[in-house]
Amino acid sequence: MAVYPVVPLRGLIVFPHTTITIDVGRKKSLAAFTAAMQRDGQALFCAQKELSLPEPTAGDIRTCGTVCRILQRIDLPNKNVRLLVQGLYRVKIKNFLPNEEFLEAEADRIEITNDDTVMTEALFRKARELLATFSVNTNGKINKDVLAQLAEKNDPNEFIDLLSHLVVYHDSKKQEILEIGDTEARLTELCNCLANEIEIAKVDKKIASDVKESIDKGQKEFYLKEQMKAISQELGSGEDEIVEIENKIKAAKMPKEVEEKALKELGRLAKMPAASPDASVSRSYIEWLTDLEWNEETVDNKDLKRAREILDEDHFGLEKIKERILEYLAVIQLTGKIKGPILCFVGPPGVGKTSIVRSIARALNRKYVRMSLGGVSDEAEIRGHRKTYVGSMPGKIIYLMKQAHCINPVMLFDEIDKMSRDYKGDPSSAMLEVLDPEQNNSFVDHYLEVPFDLSKTLFVATANKLDSIPAPLLDRMEVIELSGYTEEEKLSIAKDFLIKKEEEQNGLPVGSLNITDNGIRKIIESYTRESGVRTLERELAKVCRKKALALVEGKDINEKITEKNVSDYLGVEIYKNDVIDTKDEVGTATGLAWTAVGGVSLSVDVTLFDGKGEILLTGMMGDVMKESARTAISLVKSLSKDYGINGEVFAKTDIHVHIPEGAIPKDGPSAGITMATAIMSAFTGRAVSKKVAMTGEVTLRGKVLPIGGLKEKTLAAFRVGIKKVIIPKDNEKDLQEIPKEVRDNMTFVLAEDIKTVFDNSLI
Repeated sequence: MAVYPVVPLRGLIVFPHTTITIDVGRKKSLAAFTAAMQRDGQALFCAQKELSLPEPTAGDIRTCGTVCRILQRIDLPNKNVRLLVQGLYRVKIKNFLPNEEFLEAEADRIEITNDDTVMTEALFRKARELLATFSVNTNGKINKDVLAQLAEKNDPNEFIDLLSHLVVYHDSKKQEILEIGDTEARLTELCNCLANEIEIAKVDKKIASDVKESIDKGQKEFYLKEQMKAISQELGSGEDEIVEIENKIKAAKMPKEVEEKALKELGRLAKMPAASPDASVSRSYIEWLTDLEWNEETVDNKDLKRAREILDEDHFGLEKIKERILEYLAVIQLTGKIKGPILCFVGPPGVGKTSIVRSIARALNRKYVRMSLGGVSDEAEIRGHRKTYVGSMPGKIIYLMKQAHCINPVMLFDEIDKMSRDYKGDPSSAMLEVLDPEQNNSFVDHYLEVPFDLSKTLFVATANKLDSIPAPLLDRMEVIELSGYTEEEKLSIAKDFLIKKEEEQNGLPVGSLNITDNGIRKIIESYTRESGVRTLERELAKVCRKKALALVEGKDINEKITEKNVSDYLGVEIYKNDVIDTKDEVGTATGLAWTAVGGVSLSVDVTLFDGKGEILLTGMMGDVMKESARTAISLVKSLSKDYGINGEVFAKTDIHVHIPEGAIPKDGPSAGITMATAIMSAFTGRAVSKKVAMTGEVTLRGKVLPIGGLKEKTLAAFRVGIKKVIIPKDNEKDLQEIPKEVRDNMTFVLAEDIKTVFDNSLI
């Protein structure tokens, strides 16, 4: 009798004459393994009776096991140990020894009765025959090297141990063979197991053959479909989902061709396994088709009086836009239907282009959706990706139509002039179909691949300037220009809209921002220099924040804000009116320019010095402006006799033309008469009146040509205190667009030639 450390096994039986790997992780098992290594490297491995027991005791372990030699140890990352062990001989446990660290038992070796009889030999041969049959029917389940090793075994018990380890499936049967002490009985049991496994292998082989034959005859699709039906019936979900989707398709009231495509896609989905990636694509595609509203319309508000009230509530001025919307409503009343017009609001930032679109939607009683086109350079943003791409989805147009839940929303394309193009495509070209009333009734998104009617949608675009919008796209839109606000308009906007808005946003009681009209004018004149009212709104927000802080600190917030104490809230004045206060100068003229943010005034300085007749142009002038400067110099040379200038002086004088704020790029022909005036002033020594500003293109013959952006330029002159503006005669028609307040306080000189300009500007 010998003493062995005991290692319990779950779902594993070790036979003598076999070498296997065992993972050991339980605390007592690791301790038993450690004790074995400290002795002779041998341990007793026994199966536990119940696999679910985490920590088996002596009574939970089978009494018959195998003593094994531990050949190798490998430490695993999870603190377990992998052992390579070799089975030596069987033992039967007599009793367990008291040991709290690990299981330890006394056991006797089991001697196998090995009578060399005819029956034993016959059973041995039968076992070999059954092994050969088993190998044939299992198509190489036991590899050739193991078969060769078994063929060399002449000891029946070694053969039994090795083959039982490889072939016998159930642990209970393995344990039974391990415990049998008679060779003949062991061979008999092994032959029975082999015969049973052979029958199972034959049935398995027949099933595999039948399935393969069925599939080869073209039954694969039917088989998978029937299998999917069986699974669906078992789970009670798959078939229900298909029926539910079909009902949604029929309830969506799609056009006939769209419904046919959706049902066809549903048919494909029904044949796919639920976990297939293609099933997810098809399901998502059908969901998009059913989620879109194909016929739902909101009812337009036809009450012109109510529409006008809504537009006036939300915005001050903008009469041209309001008139256009009321015209649209009037046409709807007379015709009962109308193709959605495409409006494009163009003007400087902050004049209310985007916010007026919300008011239009409210006045029409329509849904409002918005797409920002600033920086969009991928055509797929408009048309979507084809559904063959991974992660594909419709473009933003279809997404917004889904969001609107109707087919006649007001859709805003914000900053349409900011679109760009790159290797991914030209989104402006994709917009051509969207914004063409003759085509957008059948807009096709790449993802949906079916036509969608956009003709009832009211499209509105906004832009800061027109020159960056492609001509074909611009041709499809009705352009409405918005110009900047006058001081009085800004005053009205601040009193009627901005002050209430900022009081609410900053948590102040209504009416607590007690500011006088002159106080607002002071903010407009000294703290803002813009066409719109965004900066004015920010400055009023600063005042409100000061009031909010005072309110929280328990201070008095009823102090009236006037032009004298505005600086206490906003700090030092940012802008000063430096045009009126500056004396008239020789060689300096005031011009007017248009920018994307509104009109601005600019000075043109000319200096003469001895030289060789060279011309120096500075101030970040563009090519067109440089040409205007050279044209102006040539014009002055041609008129030198009329104004008492010695013609020889030009060959001895260098001319330097500079436009201040040299870091800002400037271009365009409308500064032509300004540069000609400054150059003539420099050569004649006559000063240019600082109360006069001018704009216009000039030719070599002295003709003054029309320009654009007159309203913005005039407002810029009005803001800085200019009293007289010289404009081209051909721009007389544009004077009616200038606010009456500005026209009443300024003098406009209509010039056909440069002499008129000189007569009204040179002192």
